[in-house]
Amino acid sequence: MESYAALLRGIMPTNPNMRNEKLRGVLEGLGFDKVASVLTSGNLVFRTGDDPADLEDRIQEALAAELGIPGGTIIRSHRVLRELLDRDPFDGLPHERGSYLTVTFFKHEMREADLSSFDDDPLTRVIGYDRDARAFLTVIDNSTGATPDFMARLEKTYGKDITTRTWLTVQRVVKKMES
Repeated sequence: MESYAALLRGIMPTNPNMRNEKLRGVLEGLGFDKVASVLTSGNLVFRTGDDPADLEDRIQEALAAELGIPGGTIIRSHRVLRELLDRDPFDGLPHERGSYLTVTFFKHEMREADLSSFDDDPLTRVIGYDRDARAFLTVIDNSTGATPDFMARLEKTYGKDITTRTWLTVQRVVKKMES
């Protein structure tokens, strides 16, 4: 049995069909073990011996059929996320005002040329792309009072097969997978 995280796109906890207990129920209904939620924004962990190749599609199909959730599902194994944390791509930067650390997970691999997509944005510092985790790593400067259009720009540039989490959330997800 392997441990996985399902990172769901577009979850709004105010929608009754997107509450943690309903999301967990869908994964439990698929036969997964030790299903648990992390925060209230579509982070679920679970264990399964099933083939990981079709987990994203199976979960997304079940979420759409049972709860009407059309967003995307991105899966990462505990090993992949643990190794990402161990690499410390943010090199010890704190997650605080002025250095809001974000990880954008891609369903498919990102093209190397895409690393320059925020070169003209003074509020976004690109750390790089972690190929093993299929994750785009950035630091957002939110100390100026200006609201960066980071999320809209990510989707416009890379499409909808992505989902973004803070570095702190990724750490919490891994901790939950290890408990």
